[in-house]
Amino acid sequence: MSVPIGGVGSVSIEGDRASGPTGERGLPGSVPHRRAGRRVEVAGALDMSGTGRATAEAVRFLRECQGLGLGVSWRATGTPSYDPRLLCHLPPPAEPPGEEGVPASWRASHAHGILYHRRGPDFVTVLDRRERGTAVRLTLDHPALHATFLRLLEPTPVAELDATAREALGLLTAERLVLAAGGWAVTLPPRIRRWPVPCTAI
Repeated sequence: MSVPIGGVGSVSIEGDRASGPTGERGLPGSVPHRRAGRRVEVAGALDMSGTGRATAEAVRFLRECQGLGLGVSWRATGTPSYDPRLLCHLPPPAEPPGEEGVPASWRASHAHGILYHRRGPDFVTVLDRRERGTAVRLTLDHPALHATFLRLLEPTPVAELDATAREALGLLTAERLVLAAGGWAVTLPPRIRRWPVPCTAI
């Protein structure tokens, strides 16, 4: 089935501390962290309130950790202004002792590979299994959708997008593939480069 989007097209639905802007070993340098083997420890709490750039940068960092199959130890701060279930595919935050809430539900919903994307020539496919009991496949093959999805892999101010990209952003957000909050937007599905062994465990 296809979801029309006016002039933009449609989405087809088939059912060690980092250095530099991109960091070392494939991790963004915008989030201070320490890496030892397959484990990453984030220095300081990540702002997950969705009120500005900090949340978009945190989501990108966690997305890249997920794509590389890294375990992450991190703490969250701020009350989300968005549906936190959007992020259940990402490594969950540590739960403060004696507290329940978003971290507990996030941990219960999390599983490796429940949301990811793959790239082909001039298209992206996405598998979304964040809703328990469902598996939705999306193909983004319209140039504006494809370009906007890839552009937003880097956190981007919404104000910098032109009218076509904003229309694409609206559809990507409606399909829960992008987090748009606090004037910033970032793509959610990781490109998974390392799968568990055996991969049938996911």
